[in-house]
Amino acid sequence: MKKWYRWQDYVAVAAGLFTAAAVLFTRQEGMSATLMLVLGGLLAVSGIVNLAMPGTPAMEYVQAVLAAALVLSPWLGSYASATGAAWTSWIAGAVALAVTAAAIRPSTAAHHNMRMSH
Repeated sequence: MKKWYRWQDYVAVAAGLFTAAAVLFTRQEGMSATLMLVLGGLLAVSGIVNLAMPGTPAMEYVQAVLAAALVLSPWLGSYASATGAAWTSWIAGAVALAVTAAAIRPSTAAHHNMRMSH
């Protein structure tokens, strides 16, 4: 796999950055600001790591867990009633989870096809 090539990882980075930036223009409630900044930032970082080191299935699963946590965060962080923050988390998390799920199989295949040089 080529570095800096997979569109799925670019989408995950964009979803993470948008979530982190959304604290500036959405009404915050409960733990929304903290969860959106932390999970959005970690999602963006995981996407960048996947772009820089393709073929690492473990990082794909980390990214999927972060995306799922972002989907669940409005309920866990008590901000489901803050419409803008909650919908941002739900949509960005769902998009990141979908593209990460689509990227797991190619990443696993690339990992298994890598040859060790002696």
